[in-house]
Amino acid sequence: MNDVLVRPVITEKSMLQANEGHYTFEVAPGANKHQVKEAVELAFKVNVLQVRVMKVPGKMRRVGRKIGKRPDRRKAIVRLAEGQKIERFFVEGV
Repeated sequence: MNDVLVRPVITEKSMLQANEGHYTFEVAPGANKHQVKEAVELAFKVNVLQVRVMKVPGKMRRVGRKIGKRPDRRKAIVRLAEGQKIERFFVEGV
């Protein structure tokens, strides 16, 4: 289960959503909604109501004359039950 969650996505938008009970994680490319739900419930001891999973295509980047592409990612937005929160992500007053 530890292989499913790669890292939390810490952006201004995700921090605003975290105050409403929606948490964003980067997940493994092959992970499905059921695996993400189980991983979050085991890791943080919370009840997950909804999981939305999406692909984020990598951007084209250029260094000098060389053109490359960042790797594609997969992220999940997880909604928790009312009144629950993940303490590590909660930002007060944002």
